Amino acid sequence: MLTIPDNTPENRDRNTARFNFRTTERIKQTVEHAAAMLGQDTSTFAVTAAYERAIETIRAREVTHLKPEDHQAFFEALEHPAEPTDKLRHAFSQHKEKVSKR
Repeated sequence: MLTIPDNTPENRDRNTARFNFRTTERIKQTVEHAAAMLGQDTSTFAVTAAYERAIETIRAREVTHLKPEDHQAFFEALEHPAEPTDKLRHAFSQHKEKVSKR
């Protein structure tokens, strides 16, 4: 869960970038209602909600969670990698010939 952002003046960026999008009347009214319930203007509410969802989405896609046994196997493989197979050696040589020469 996200923590509450520190919105003190020295920690706030100046709002200069813009979003411009259309929505249905039902969604607009719902957002306005929710913003009013929190004592926020619609823009602040919408930007905060979009930003929090963006952070959650990024974290969910960028962080890999492993079970303890998988964690151990993963780091074991990193610390003690297997010897490359003939197929892998061939793939690397093909890569050098086709890609690295560009």
